[in-house]
Amino acid sequence: MLCISKRAFSTCRSLLHENPLGLPRHKPAPTIPRAQRGLPKQMPIRGVKKVIAVASGKGGVGKSTTAVNIALAAAKMKQKVGILDADIFGPSIPKLMNLKGEPDLTEKDQLIPLVNYGVKCMSMGFLVDPESPVVWRGLMVMKALQQLLHQVDWGQLDLLVIDMPPGTGDVQLTISQQIILNGAVIISTPQDIALIDAVKGVNMFKKVNVPILGMVQNMSIFTCPVCRHESHIFGHDGAAQMAKEFRVPLLGDVPLHADICDLSDLGKPIVVSKPDSSFSNHYQTITSNILDRLKDVE
Repeated sequence: MLCISKRAFSTCRSLLHENPLGLPRHKPAPTIPRAQRGLPKQMPIRGVKKVIAVASGKGGVGKSTTAVNIALAAAKMKQKVGILDADIFGPSIPKLMNLKGEPDLTEKDQLIPLVNYGVKCMSMGFLVDPESPVVWRGLMVMKALQQLLHQVDWGQLDLLVIDMPPGTGDVQLTISQQIILNGAVIISTPQDIALIDAVKGVNMFKKVNVPILGMVQNMSIFTCPVCRHESHIFGHDGAAQMAKEFRVPLLGDVPLHADICDLSDLGKPIVVSKPDSSFSNHYQTITSNILDRLKDVE
């Protein structure tokens, strides 16, 4: 008889669409007649003071690496911080934060975040095998996302960083409608092809009335480690110009460097592995600017 683990089975099943994460239930979930549902009501996340979304519009611009280093920098500033990986299909937080294993449950059947470097983390990547695809349609994805938003015991947090998936679709809309977002941070390289989607991200958050805290220009410049020649591989100041055009702050820029990439792949983000480096200072400056902006938009 073939034995299928609970985690591997749950990513492919299509029946329990009301509870895709397979959390224990002692009574049926309340239902609301369809005609009475209307738009979802925004709810705060229990115990969390501020929630920010780190978004990009396009994949491959270093959004998750930036989100993780922002969270870690905030923790170094004596903030109680958590990070939620909202990418159901391609979660990155387990790798970046060097975490693995299934979360435990509280007595109330809420997921308990895993912790590393002083930051609480929750991700779909903790609930499925790393090599197992999540073969779900939209309804299952939205239900899983709702569970990650409302059935995690974060305890008391000053700041929750949500690492958003690329795009401006169902996930982004669900998050902006389900919870109170205090602001969004847009990540982009200076390259035109990335900026096209960054514009869509800015406009989406404006449309759903989420304050834009600012933009981060990632991979802004490359300095040759041998001759020290500086190259603008992805263009020059494209994100800075876009921030000026949309009248949003440029929170900072981060150069392209092998240490940032290599240490992220090892699960040792540069803010914790090389806290005194100039690259770490970039993330600390960006994080300080974000915290200041959160005070401005209150």
